[in-house]
Order: sequence, then C-alpha cells, then structure tokens
Amino acid sequence: MKVRKDFLPLSRPSIGEKEIKGVVKCLESGWITTGPLCKKFEDEFCHLTGASHAVSLTSATAGMHLTLLASGLKRGDEVLTPSLTFASTINMIVMLGGRPVFVDVDYDTLNLNTEQLEQQITKKTKTIIPVHFAGAPVNMDEILRIAGHYNLHVIEDAAHALGTYFKGTHAGGFGHQAIFSFHPIKNITTGEGGMITTNDEELGKKLRLLRFHGIERDAWKRYGKGDNPEYDIIAPGFKYNLTDMQAALGLAQLSRLNELNRRRKEIAEIYMRELENLGGLELPGSPSYEHCHAWHLFVIKILAMERTLFMQKLAEYNVGYGLHFPAGHLLSYIKRRFKPERNNLPVTECIAERILSLPLFPDMKNEDVYYVCEAVKEIIRHHG
Repeated sequence: MKVRKDFLPLSRPSIGEKEIKGVVKCLESGWITTGPLCKKFEDEFCHLTGASHAVSLTSATAGMHLTLLASGLKRGDEVLTPSLTFASTINMIVMLGGRPVFVDVDYDTLNLNTEQLEQQITKKTKTIIPVHFAGAPVNMDEILRIAGHYNLHVIEDAAHALGTYFKGTHAGGFGHQAIFSFHPIKNITTGEGGMITTNDEELGKKLRLLRFHGIERDAWKRYGKGDNPEYDIIAPGFKYNLTDMQAALGLAQLSRLNELNRRRKEIAEIYMRELENLGGLELPGSPSYEHCHAWHLFVIKILAMERTLFMQKLAEYNVGYGLHFPAGHLLSYIKRRFKPERNNLPVTECIAERILSLPLFPDMKNEDVYYVCEAVKEIIRHHG
C-alpha cells in the first residue's frame, strides 16, 4: 500500500462561503462582541433542542462551571459522572468543592451504564452528569427516572450531541440543563464556544448574570441609539460571553447541521462496512433504544496489539487519531486527592487502554476513508 504524502488529521472544521460571508458581514457591521447575532444563535438553539432558554458562552467548560455554580453545588456534594469523559467536567466539580463519583460505562456504546447508577447514590449526591458519548444518546428514560426518584439535578454533557436524538427528543430537550461545545473538533464550531440550554426561566436569568460580570443589561442594548448606558451589578459574575463574530460562524454552521451530520454518518457507515469482519479490533456499538446518532467520533477498540504500536503505525501511514478519553479516575490529581479504588470501574479500565478515534470530519473524501481502512487492515494483519 502506497503511503499518502499529505497528513490526514483526526478532524478539521468544514468552513465554506456561507461561514466566511457571515463573519465578514459581522465585521463590517461595526458590532463584533456579544449582540444580536448571539441572541439569534441562542434562539436557533432553542428551536433545535426544544428548550425554552439558551445561553451562549466562551466554552462548554464555562457552561459546566456556571451550571454547577448556579445549581448550588456545595463543598462535599457528590456528582455522579462517567470516568470516561473529558477532564474539564471533573475539573469543574473539583474546583467548586464537589466530589466526583465515577460510574462505569457500557462496553459497546461507551455511554454511562444506568444499571450501575443507583448503587452510587448517597445522601451527599446532588447531581448526575451523563455524557452522550461520541454522539450516541445515553438512556435518558433511566437517567430521568432515577433523578426524579432521588430528587437530583441532571446536567447533560451534550458536547458530542449536536444532532443527537433519544426517542425523538434532541439532547438538551429533556427539561433539565444541557451543555454543548463548539470547539473546532465538534459537529459545528464557533472557533471556541459553548451553549447551556434549560427550561428554567429563573436559572436562565441567573446564568446570564453570571456569564457577564453580573450586569443586568447587555452591552448592545446599553449602547444603542438613545439608550441609557447606565447599569447595575446585582451579583458578581464572570467574563464568559460569546461574541457576535463567533455567533455569525455558529449560525452559518448550524444552518448546515443536517448536511454536515449526514456526511458524518456516511463516513461512519463506510468504516463499519469496511472494518466489520476485521479481527483484532471492535467497532462502535449502537444503543438498543430508538435514537439518532450524531457521529461526532468514530471510536474503535484495539485488541490485537498494543495501542501505542498501533498509533505509531497509523502515524507512519500519515493518518491522525485521537484518544477519547483517558480514564478520569486514573488522572494523577484525582488519585492523589480522592484515592478512588481501582477495579471499581472494570469496563472503563479495560477499554481506556484500547480505545482510539479514527479520522471523521465532513470534508473527508471517500478515498480518504478507504485509505484509513486499508491502513488499519495492513497494520492489524502485519503487526497484530
């Protein structure tokens, strides 16, 4: 097999003329910080998810910070979350004085195993943060049933879930809070950015105050023609506001979401078909319930060889890859601070050493996908 000359990355944002024109128009308008385009972006997000309120932010991490803070998380409160998640969630729990309590995942889908959720609940448990892993929805029926029974907050980690549906409901549309990410690797991007959705009007107001210094009125309303630039701060807040430049990019991307996700699905289907009968690795599993997968990531499990060697060989073929994610309970500061017991999360610990994300982005050509498949086959056959 001839090695390609150019490097194929794990991901690359799909930016076209619509995105460029939208950003240029914003620049030419003279208003580039938080303003009417952010408001429009938030409204479009409500329309997509079915949530009543949406709050745009600088990142999903900022969203997790504000949502946990607004929920009243106190020192010593416990938050249930999978260990197989990005560290930012765990970091925010810890930074606010909470204690992350890790729940194992399903081997096939890598989503939180809801059958093991209740046994982790104690009197100190306040919140459940399920992750819609790689774009496949977690079982929200069970999450909501358990949360309702124990009177717990639910915060959906929907960073992977733009275009993800559980039984006809989009992520973020279940009446609790959800947090989305617009990092360049995600299904749509604003460069960096995030969004919180909620049906709670009072919480929405609180999040908006926390987002921008505690100021009640948006700057674009205060500095419009004839408006009064005076303002009051009724509570201290942060500087987590998205800009209209970013929202212009996000609006263009959001208008293309179906097109972008359709292409992601086509690429995933090629991978599934071409690698289906290849021994030595396992392909992503699919939830048994009705759902729509957003295919944010395509995560395989390497069985035939050491993952380090597999990654080395992929690099020799000029193919990028990702690791989503190192097990959170095995991070150095978590082990030092909370001393979680090993072997309490056997599935997570097993797959954490095997998982690898293959390239998946809308502008990949079919020949790129087939090239990756052939490279994977050669690596497994010659080194597995």
